[in-house]
Amino acid sequence: MKKRGILFIIGLLVITLLVGCTTGSGSIETDANGEDDVKVLRVGATPVPHSEILEFVKPLLLNEGIQLDIVEFTDYVTPNLSLIDGEIDANFFQHVPYMTSFAKDRGLELSAAAQVHVEPLGLYSRKIDTIAHLQEGATIAIPNDPTNGGRALLLLQYYGLIELTEDAPLTATENDIAVNSKNLNFIALEAPQLPRSLDDVDASVINTNYALEANLNPVNDSLIMEDANSPYANILAVVPTKEQDPQIQALVEVLNSTAVKEFIETKYKGAIVPAF
Repeated sequence: MKKRGILFIIGLLVITLLVGCTTGSGSIETDANGEDDVKVLRVGATPVPHSEILEFVKPLLLNEGIQLDIVEFTDYVTPNLSLIDGEIDANFFQHVPYMTSFAKDRGLELSAAAQVHVEPLGLYSRKIDTIAHLQEGATIAIPNDPTNGGRALLLLQYYGLIELTEDAPLTATENDIAVNSKNLNFIALEAPQLPRSLDDVDASVINTNYALEANLNPVNDSLIMEDANSPYANILAVVPTKEQDPQIQALVEVLNSTAVKEFIETKYKGAIVPAF
């Protein structure tokens, strides 16, 4: 009997130790109802500035009982496909015109849960220091996705380098150019390649996130740039059924907070502009 009693006590001690190990560092604690105290929210983002902004809001969101996991992407296609597949809960890298075009082309449904900031598109060059020095027949690289390609042409039109037809859509292409007095040549490239194209072309229209990654300062280094009134605000995108999800709404609240506005203004010094 004594031997059985000793074995019983040892068994209890082993069980206690095992239970203690499962509630140690790195685990998710549960409340009295068996529900997780900390919810995990997976958000896809391109590195700069989107991941940086999300890193800033991580502790703010954790105060709401939500652990933010950031999944980084380096292209403009995979984040939306991962969102549709349910691999992530939201993504943060695009503006509404791009999202709308992407969803329409692929027969998908995506929604904008909130707009956060504007990344002004800019024209950069390593060969000239003003657009007045663009020579006849100069080559300009632009993004190859329809939305940002059209956006690039609209920027060039705004500064008088070309004129588009009156009915040119937001997804304008070279075929929509009505006046090209300098006979400029255009080459369409994947957005991440645009900074690397600067050695090979006369100028390149680059998205601000990729300009920043290439250590280009949009305020100081661009020849021309969109202003703060640009309609291309970057958004937090979700599938429609997730738009009212409490965790998504908590993220929206912190992304549109005074703290985030001050962070954007202080860190990016006008290169990125709050849109809320």
